[in-house]
Amino acid sequence: MDLGSVIIAVAGVAGTLGGTFLTQRASERARRREIALLRDQEEGRENLLLRRTCYVEFNRAARQFTTALNKHLHVMRERAVEESDVEALEQAKADHRDRHSEAQMIAPDAVLARMSRVNRALSGVYGQAKRLERGAPEPGETTATAARDQAEIWNLLQAMRAAMRHDLGVTPEAPRPVETPEPIAAPARIPAAEPIAAAEPDGRPERRL
Repeated sequence: MDLGSVIIAVAGVAGTLGGTFLTQRASERARRREIALLRDQEEGRENLLLRRTCYVEFNRAARQFTTALNKHLHVMRERAVEESDVEALEQAKADHRDRHSEAQMIAPDAVLARMSRVNRALSGVYGQAKRLERGAPEPGETTATAARDQAEIWNLLQAMRAAMRHDLGVTPEAPRPVETPEPIAAPARIPAAEPIAAAEPDGRPERRL
């Protein structure tokens, strides 16, 4: 075998080995990308499940705290507050506090903002109820004002649930606030036309004295 044939044979073997090596590298990179994609998808599913569980528990706790406040205010209007009434309210408050603490580490900013509004409203009504219970309300605080503020919490809960459902992909887009339409301006007043003077018999306008 001459030198040229040897060189050609060596080049062929090197090309084959090099092609095999490059193919293996490409296949390995593809497998790594596939593994990373599957890992990201699995993490996404786990995160979604974690948020769903968090939202369900927070929504339940917030609703129960709202209901407990409503019941406590009814008791205050009808009879003296007993220890069992206080314990029921405090238990609902503690459960809501724990769920809110968990949500602060999980919920995205848009949902957390809605949760915080609900939490502030609940804390405000709770403070009113306890001050009224002690007989030391702030100026203007009555059981009627506390009941009014408590009833308004249901609207905040509805807005919070809408944000949660949007984050979980249940609803396609977040709810938009209802805008109050601008008042329609009254049409400009058209001045009354000048009266037409009666004509004299000869056709000329009658002169006014």
